[in-house]
Amino acid sequence: MALSGKYGKLDIPKIAAEEPVFILRAQDVLAATAIQMYQLLVDSHGCPLAKKLDKEIQSFRKWPGSKKMPD
Repeated sequence: MALSGKYGKLDIPKIAAEEPVFILRAQDVLAATAIQMYQLLVDSHGCPLAKKLDKEIQSFRKWPGSKKMPD
């Protein structure tokens, strides 16, 4: 169970109860860029996750739904 300020309690495997999470959605026009910025930070710390984030960025960009500014 995770805890989102916007979405409340969420059932996400491997996340501790009451652990805060921040969710980016594909409908958010800024989300892919935010993940790219995180990727730069991860890469600057030598973390191998950086390469895996390309897949996430592309899936956000290719999502066919409508995009909007975050609310």
